[in-house]
Amino acid sequence: MRIDRVVTSGTFSLDGGTWDVDNNVWVIGDDAEAVIIDAAHDAAPILDAVGDRTVVAIVLTHAHNDHIGVAPELAEATGAPVLLHPGDEMLWEQTHPGVAHGDLADGQVIEVGGERLEVINTPGHSPGSCVIWAPSAKVLFSGDTLFRGGPGATGRSFSSFDDIIASIRDRILVLDDDTRVCTGHGDDTTVGSEAGDLAEWIRRGH
Repeated sequence: MRIDRVVTSGTFSLDGGTWDVDNNVWVIGDDAEAVIIDAAHDAAPILDAVGDRTVVAIVLTHAHNDHIGVAPELAEATGAPVLLHPGDEMLWEQTHPGVAHGDLADGQVIEVGGERLEVINTPGHSPGSCVIWAPSAKVLFSGDTLFRGGPGATGRSFSSFDDIIASIRDRILVLDDDTRVCTGHGDDTTVGSEAGDLAEWIRRGH
């Protein structure tokens, strides 16, 4: 499976605060087809990574504005559907009010370039947060659910620390230790590198 990472920079805003952020956007598939995972800040470098490939879908791991800002622009440029779990509809409406999109569902399979991508709903960072699992490549695209060093933030509206811990424990750490985890921000990690720290995350409470 071909995996291209695009890093875009901008801001994340929620609950009256705004922060500068660098986001990972993942373009995955083969040399003919691609799926775009997340739509952060700037469409041009994402479309450059796509090249002349057919985009099957624009998959949003969650609907915080730094992950969805250019989703409608990418959809217009590629003709691909934007897919988001309905649990994050209220966040989507804060950024793109009235703009239609398709829905992601837990267990949904998206096929691209001969690869099956499985959608796993992992609430906590937001109710509709999802990770995308490529089983044959043993790669997980974790959005903001799991990072190198711990779970995504849960100190904001619509988030839950208990839920994100349950999601990581029950849906991510059950994967093989050598599973590569491609995150929404920052560096990659592996399931095995994070699995031993679960008790510490629970102890510190974030």
